[in-house]
Amino acid sequence: MCKTLSVSRSGFYSWSKRPKSQRDLDNEKLLSQIKEIHTASDRRYGSPRVMDELRNRGIIYNHKRVERLMRKHGIYSKIRKKFKVTTHSKHKRPIAENLIKMDFKASIPNKVWTSDITYIWTREGWLYLSVFMDIYSRAIVGWSMNNRLTDDLVINAFKKALWSRRPPSGLIVHSDRGSQYCSGDFKELITKNECLQSMSSTGNCYDNAVTESFFHTLKTELVYHERYESRDQARKSIFKYIEIFYNRYRIHSTLGGVSPHEYEKLKMAA
Repeated sequence: MCKTLSVSRSGFYSWSKRPKSQRDLDNEKLLSQIKEIHTASDRRYGSPRVMDELRNRGIIYNHKRVERLMRKHGIYSKIRKKFKVTTHSKHKRPIAENLIKMDFKASIPNKVWTSDITYIWTREGWLYLSVFMDIYSRAIVGWSMNNRLTDDLVINAFKKALWSRRPPSGLIVHSDRGSQYCSGDFKELITKNECLQSMSSTGNCYDNAVTESFFHTLKTELVYHERYESRDQARKSIFKYIEIFYNRYRIHSTLGGVSPHEYEKLKMAA
């Protein structure tokens, strides 16, 4: 090796026994933290969210240094695939007025919830997922899964959200114009709980963007990396993602680099 590197034997051994510099020691500590954060996110986080979590831990480094270490050690987000939204809105059921008009901000919890439905493939066939999100904190406050795309899919998810949050009267419930959201039973449930129904404008793919963004996150961080043999396996996986990881730990740039649960906790304490 000394001959290959064109250095003397004594010089090589002197270099190999030299103590590590302070920067090398700092890099080792930083790399350990990066690996811990990346592993805890199940390899979902890239450098921006790793940086956010480092700051949350009181560890401040230049973003270029973090990016360089991650690149050098092959640490990157596993997210790659894109998401496509499919909605059945060709029906004759009555629709509701658009009350939010793409204003996806709320100053208090339980002021505006958004909802949507997505499809997850398993070896047994499709599994359908409906969620309700509180746009105040981006928390998933209610969800339901079923092997059939029925009105009950949305109704059951909404009932879970009502039970978990106990919203005051005047809550706006926004969705697309899918037939499940236009059902008489769902509208009756909304009226009974003194909520206001809102629906996206015709042909505007951005009118329910926050919920669609959640589905994109769910699929790119979880579903696309799994091969579900059964619907039951998919249900358990999605439950774990929503309740254990997403609501409690997943960092959101729109929330200042904290999770939905932490955001609500911090706001309550303020």
